Amino acid sequence: MKKIIGLILAVCMVSMSNAQTNNFESSRRVSTRGYAEKEVTPDIVYISISLREYFVDGNIKKKVDIETLEKQLYDAALAIGVKKEDFNIQNIYSYNYDSSKKKENKQLLQAKQYRIKVSNLNGLNSMLDQVDPKGIQNTSINGYDHSQKRQIEKELKVAAVQDARTNAEIIATATGDKIGKVLVINDNSSFGWNDISPTPRMYAMSAKAEMGDAASAQGESLDINVRPIKLTCNIDGVFELL
Repeated sequence: MKKIIGLILAVCMVSMSNAQTNNFESSRRVSTRGYAEKEVTPDIVYISISLREYFVDGNIKKKVDIETLEKQLYDAALAIGVKKEDFNIQNIYSYNYDSSKKKENKQLLQAKQYRIKVSNLNGLNSMLDQVDPKGIQNTSINGYDHSQKRQIEKELKVAAVQDARTNAEIIATATGDKIGKVLVINDNSSFGWNDISPTPRMYAMSAKAEMGDAASAQGESLDINVRPIKLTCNIDGVFELL
């Protein structure tokens, strides 16, 4: 009986020793971080444009309605390549126009705000030139994007993984080892497409335009200087050491 118990204990000790050895061997790994970057200039801009009705020369019997202004903007947008689905109404509101100081002469005029996705940045000025300048209340840029965004992100991730493996190989070479299969990969990438800062000059009615000087209003333009942004990608990898 004692011999049997002793044999069992010996087997257990050998198993524990093998387990410890296996644990030690499995801990032979190296953790590295891969890095990739690329500078990209966005090729899509989202424009917000507000149009409003007005009276010609202040004559309440000669109103330029919102439908006329909207058609001008819509036709001009399609002319520079904007798709129908990328021309959207963002807001509808109204405002009071005082033709005199008498309360009974107040008129309610309509206004609309539009959000337009434009990929032809060179056509922005020509688009606005086709709209009655006295009907344009204001414009602004509220976003940028890139037509190849997903492809760019994919390329950066592949490059970051390759960089992580290269770093692991450098470390393994220094210790006289080789790199085996990847054991763990963590994607820490967060692409900063929303970090792009617009630097436009606002297109709006000047004081003279409000008084009927259309030539002055036509001198306004929306100048866009889209600066490139640097996209970065970080990938953590754990590789087997051979």
